[in-house]
Amino acid sequence: MSAKPEAAAAAPQPAKSKKMLVIILAAVLVLVLGGGGAFFFISKQRAAAEDGEEAAPPPKAAAHAAPKTPPVYLPMDAMVVNLADPGGERVAQVGITLELNDAKATDSVKAYLPTIRSSVLLLISQRTADELLTAEGKEKLVEDVLKAAAVPFGGGEEEEDTSSKKKKKKVVHVEYPVTGVLFSSFIVQ
Repeated sequence: MSAKPEAAAAAPQPAKSKKMLVIILAAVLVLVLGGGGAFFFISKQRAAAEDGEEAAPPPKAAAHAAPKTPPVYLPMDAMVVNLADPGGERVAQVGITLELNDAKATDSVKAYLPTIRSSVLLLISQRTADELLTAEGKEKLVEDVLKAAAVPFGGGEEEEDTSSKKKKKKVVHVEYPVTGVLFSSFIVQ
């Protein structure tokens, strides 16, 4: 009678080992397929990179795309300015907020805020109502205000590196504390 319990105990063992073998084979298959897919993907990227060196380089991300710290904003007082329209009857009320690259820049920009404000007033007073009412006119004003805000910090004009022996001019990028100009209000009457 002792042969029957041993035979019964031996029967479940092969079923268990078959399940384990199937699981191991499935895991190996997944690893092989994953490795093959990764190899294919990487080799395709390398081939594209080699072809890409001959073509145009990929566009760089904008400076505002991945800020390291949250931007700091410095609102300026609202300005009411006479416009350069014939007759001088048109005015613009403009509220501007300056975007700074970090909190440390706040004090240095505040020190030059009267100069920046005066430059902005002069810029707006040279525009006509028709110029300011178009999107292109507002974008041009933003560019001009950004340049005017860089002047107290030694900016305003693009710097060129002429130290090379070749005649090629290279633009040197300098980071100024004011990185953006936002309108908080814009009324033309």
